[in-house]
Amino acid sequence: MIKTSKKEKWNAELIIANKELIFQNEEKDKRAAELVIANKELIFQNKEKEKRAAELIIANEELNFQNEEKEKRAAELVIANEELNFQNEEKEKRAAELVIANEELNFQNKEKEKRATELVIANKELIFQNEEKEKRAAELIIANEELNFQNEEKEKRAAELIIANEELNFQNKEKEKRAAELVIANKELMIAATVFESQEGMLITDASNRIIRVNSAFASITGYSNEDVIGQKPSVLSSEKQSAGFFITMWDSINNTGAWQGEIYNTRKNGEIYPEYITITAVKDAQGIVTNYVETLTDITLIKASADKIISLAYYDVLTHLPNRSLLLDRLEQALTASAESGQRGAVLCIDLDHFKNLNDTLGHDMGDLLLKQVAERLIACIYTKDTIARIGGDEFVIILENLSDSAIEAAAETNNIIEKIAFTLSKPYQLNTHFYQSSSSIGATLFMGHELKSKELLKQADIAMYQSKGKGRNAITFFNSVMQDKITARVDIENELRVAIEQQQFQLHYQIQVDHIGRPFGAEALIRWPHPKRGLISPLSFIPVAEDTGLIITIGQWVLETACAQLNRWDKDELTRYLTLSVNVSAKQFFQTDFAAQVIATVRRYDINPTKLKLELTESMLVESIENFISTINTLKEIGIKISLDDFGTGYSSLQYLKKLGIYQLKIDQSFVRDIATDIHDQVIVRTIIAMAHSLDINVVVEGVETEEQRQVLLTIGCSHFQGYLFSKPVHIDEFEGLVRKL
Repeated sequence: MIKTSKKEKWNAELIIANKELIFQNEEKDKRAAELVIANKELIFQNKEKEKRAAELIIANEELNFQNEEKEKRAAELVIANEELNFQNEEKEKRAAELVIANEELNFQNKEKEKRATELVIANKELIFQNEEKEKRAAELIIANEELNFQNEEKEKRAAELIIANEELNFQNKEKEKRAAELVIANKELMIAATVFESQEGMLITDASNRIIRVNSAFASITGYSNEDVIGQKPSVLSSEKQSAGFFITMWDSINNTGAWQGEIYNTRKNGEIYPEYITITAVKDAQGIVTNYVETLTDITLIKASADKIISLAYYDVLTHLPNRSLLLDRLEQALTASAESGQRGAVLCIDLDHFKNLNDTLGHDMGDLLLKQVAERLIACIYTKDTIARIGGDEFVIILENLSDSAIEAAAETNNIIEKIAFTLSKPYQLNTHFYQSSSSIGATLFMGHELKSKELLKQADIAMYQSKGKGRNAITFFNSVMQDKITARVDIENELRVAIEQQQFQLHYQIQVDHIGRPFGAEALIRWPHPKRGLISPLSFIPVAEDTGLIITIGQWVLETACAQLNRWDKDELTRYLTLSVNVSAKQFFQTDFAAQVIATVRRYDINPTKLKLELTESMLVESIENFISTINTLKEIGIKISLDDFGTGYSSLQYLKKLGIYQLKIDQSFVRDIATDIHDQVIVRTIIAMAHSLDINVVVEGVETEEQRQVLLTIGCSHFQGYLFSKPVHIDEFEGLVRKL
């Protein structure tokens, strides 16, 4: 009965231990899953940033192209105006020659028929010269074709000229008047040719600014026909979007310089207001008196729309239409300036949607985009119009609050009230098409006053505070403080100094002895130490996490492996140490390199060591990665004799099924089970259970963290035979370690 009672008691203890192990395994599963989700979120955000950067580059290239096109058009317009002036001068010369011919008719009445014939010849010569001009200037082709189209009108003008000449024969007293009429007629022909040489919209007014002619392009652009506007002033097109001062300035330029050009908003016949680029030129006679105004106009609706689109792409988020990072920085600079002038504080909020990646992974990115749009709408409803909301990537939003109290405490209280309103609003259920969804947010905030800090520094502070909220378990609000910044700064310093330490080989290996049940050494664990040249010895707890996050752990891990193998090579040449094994810790990033096994095997061969003397210590947390790859790598290493030790056993993710598959050489029981083992019956049960299980699976066991003789005695009574801990030695330099081995 007594034996049965003891068995039941042991079984109960074993059940309790197993339940506690299961609970710990589940907790670590959750932590590992959260880590995987966080890594995927980071990768997605990086990809989104790269996309936005590529879109911004394309937008800038398109803007540069359009600017170059505008410069080309401006240059072409200058050339066309110069050609027009040249033609005017040429036609004025021809008109002068015609006046001289008419004056000769006044003095030679008897030869009137001859002079009339000469005048006809002169007109034909003028036509011939116009044809020659068509060959010299390709730009006049359209005008000449239009002139051909108006041959009947030219014949009327020629007939009028003949009649005028006949009238001169009979009315000598009115010869000067007729000559003037002929000049006017020729100028009208010149104006008609000029108007219709261009595919741009054109209108011509008289000296009193009444429209006398428009071309077909004008009708296409404005919707007004020739009949609609003849006799009207150009103000018939006015949209009334320009002030009276605008037109005063315009006419001052025309009157002073003879021309004006610029953008203006006009109205089409159907009432549509549109932007156009116009050039107005005053046409003057030989005496410098204005006879006409010529206006060219170009519809720039598409150009303006393209420019607006480019601005939108450059400064606004395509999905939510909120400002992007570029515009946010500009707005923040303005807010800092306004704060400096008013003395009122402001705040920057950084908002991240919790578990947004899960939504994309389960319902798809379309649902994720729909959620982001609804979040943007809710945020807009939570703040004042003077404040700014921006989406800077992924599910991260930034808000700038302005005109808060000049008191830091009161400003913080105002900010907190707004944040609580935002958090509550964002936590309300969302309807994503047919799906019902609920979310929370992690929010970080920092206050500002004037230009005490730069824009990017404020955003960095808000971002740090937001990640503190995520670290609290999400769905939290955190205000930035200097302690956070100090931690970040310290981390950056460690990272920079780690790179220097790798380059200058500042690291050392210390060795902690491992002994059997009678105190006889059988091996050691190699532990890295960093004796910084200025800061002294830096704890691995301070630099190993940074090395893992930055990937430097791979380089450091390889150095540790090579240094350990070199030491095994030296030990192998000494009778007192050749039997020792050496354990080396391997990080997850190092282990899951695709060529890790090959690197280890190459290192073992390079230093010509007995591979059975090398033990690689892996943590249980690695088992949450790919178990198949894990087992494959282990098997490759075991094939040449390298031993695998599972470190910190009992605190990670291992299971009996994994132990069966892995076929590892050794378990190292975590020191957390040893600390109170002399007084805690539960720790004794757990350790006894692990040892019994390991022995049944033919797995060696080492207990680490043994610090007192009392602990060693208890461990001996429950079946432990291999130990490591401060009771035997702390990690020491190689010389001290070898001296200790010789003593034992």
